[in-house]
Amino acid sequence: MHRSRKAKIVATLGPASSSKEMIKALFKAGADVFRFNFSHGSHTDHQLRCNIVREIEAELGRPIAILADLQGPKLRVGQFSAGRVILTAGQDFILDSDSTPGDANRVCLPHPELFAVITAGQALLLDDGKLRLQVMDSDAHSIRTRVINGGALSDRKGVNVPDAVLPIPALTEKDKRDLAFALDMGADWIALSFVQRPEDVAEAKALVAGRAGVLAKLEKPAALDRLEEIVAASDAIMVARGDLGVELPPERVPGVQKRILRVCRSHGKPIVIATQMLESMIAAPVPTRAEASDVASAIYDGADAVMLSAESASGAYPVAAVEIMDRIISEVERDPLYKNMVAAQHEAPQNNKGDAICAALRSVTQIVGAVATVTYTTSGHTSLRAARERPMAPILSITPTMNTARRLALVWGVHSSVSDVVSNEDILVATACRTAWQEGLAQVGEQIAITAGVPFGQPGSTNLLRIAEIWPQH
Repeated sequence: MHRSRKAKIVATLGPASSSKEMIKALFKAGADVFRFNFSHGSHTDHQLRCNIVREIEAELGRPIAILADLQGPKLRVGQFSAGRVILTAGQDFILDSDSTPGDANRVCLPHPELFAVITAGQALLLDDGKLRLQVMDSDAHSIRTRVINGGALSDRKGVNVPDAVLPIPALTEKDKRDLAFALDMGADWIALSFVQRPEDVAEAKALVAGRAGVLAKLEKPAALDRLEEIVAASDAIMVARGDLGVELPPERVPGVQKRILRVCRSHGKPIVIATQMLESMIAAPVPTRAEASDVASAIYDGADAVMLSAESASGAYPVAAVEIMDRIISEVERDPLYKNMVAAQHEAPQNNKGDAICAALRSVTQIVGAVATVTYTTSGHTSLRAARERPMAPILSITPTMNTARRLALVWGVHSSVSDVVSNEDILVATACRTAWQEGLAQVGEQIAITAGVPFGQPGSTNLLRIAEIWPQH
């Protein structure tokens, strides 16, 4: 089976989507990547879901990617003696290092590293931005604030600091334990939360050591100051609009999303748009028209993938959410305007052999009317560079490595197939023609464009381009 669309769908697994029947239904409805949220659930829960995904993968014969999403250094207030308090606009409120349960005047902030970087005039946002405090003054043990926007505040609610680069690692001790488990489990992608600097990505990549792709989640305004460096250091990017939308004014988020998309397209790095895409479907069988437009806009802008969070993890209509997202993407990609926008967004190839060949692959595909572009790749690099070119014909990525095939399930336009190692050009062409026919991407008499690297099996050596016709013997 192959998808008729090019953009991919990431679906989060959770309590509403833990059975084999449900996970298989989500995949058949259109999910290409399953997200495991390590902010929730035990290692045992994740391992059981992973086993189910791999069983379904074997039964259906299609590579499926698993994205392990690490919790990251989520900042939270401590506890209150009464469980919750009401803060009133204009009152003073103190966050301090005292672990005693709080009241309406103060609460513990169990993050001592923050006290040294918080300064007067900065804003603190509590409970996903519902409450806003302005810092009046601070010292090594306390921060005195004035309540700007009040409301109810209860135990362990989140704290966002939009005006500062925080001296906290992107990987907590919990994250490191979860990362080691996720790699042993066989995750294909590791999502790194609250990335602020390229050094955060470098730390994670050193621990991952090539066993998975590293996806940086952009949800801190500080990351935008070093966006180019973070994108260059990462294997993929996620625009996590939940926390980003808390720390940035709402009117800035659409423009920031488009800016990140452009940078990722320029670098040829896959980009996922996430959070609140079809949020009303947590409880309703259909999305709002605004949500449908949001998904469509991400596709028109060139996103590699769009993501469902609670909609598929804990919502009442997980399969319906994937189905409607699949239909929205397919409708956009049938629109002639979409093809024009993809062409208008086309990035000039970079100065290397791989980009030169992949740019030629795109041109050849258009000129001869090839029905598929075929990339033979070991590491996935050739398929990524081909996807950067955004050819209108499907990209059939043939690889001898299942891990590579799974990782490419996140990438725009790529349909992966696992095949034996090829040893010469004739075997390569025969394998490409046979696979394109078997996968339903090409019929007898149609042409395909093929690219690979010679010598075969050497990553980053893309230097071959062939046109072939599908014959009955294939």
